[in-house]
Amino acid sequence: MNEQRKDILDMLAEGKITAAEAERLIAALERDQSPAASSLDARPKGKAKYLRLMVHTLEGGEPGRVDVRVPLQLLRAGVQLAALIPPQALDRANAELNKSGVPFDLTRLKPEHLEALVEHLDEMTVEVDQPDTTVRVFCE
Repeated sequence: MNEQRKDILDMLAEGKITAAEAERLIAALERDQSPAASSLDARPKGKAKYLRLMVHTLEGGEPGRVDVRVPLQLLRAGVQLAALIPPQALDRANAELNKSGVPFDLTRLKPEHLEALVEHLDEMTVEVDQPDTTVRVFCE
């Protein structure tokens, strides 16, 4: 057993990660160790099903954890439902978003834009490692 695999299993035993996370990490190790196999196992581009946000913290000696998995189909349905919202309501929602510091125009959100966003999200992973916090945002 290699050292990285042992570290993953130790983190699982200590409760720092879940079994699903350990499985993903081990799969990633196997892909890295076998470049020919990784091209066979890779998910087709643009076929992500979930947007995933994972935050692990250690504050005051207590572990904290957030694990959010949002189905991308929910985002697609939301964009389609937004087309049914009356323009006056969209204007008011945009005004409230701007007032809250979120300069986003809901009237410009179209299904074809969402698909392009999903495709780019599928290629992106954001990881932030600090001494007490780890944040990961990715598609799966």
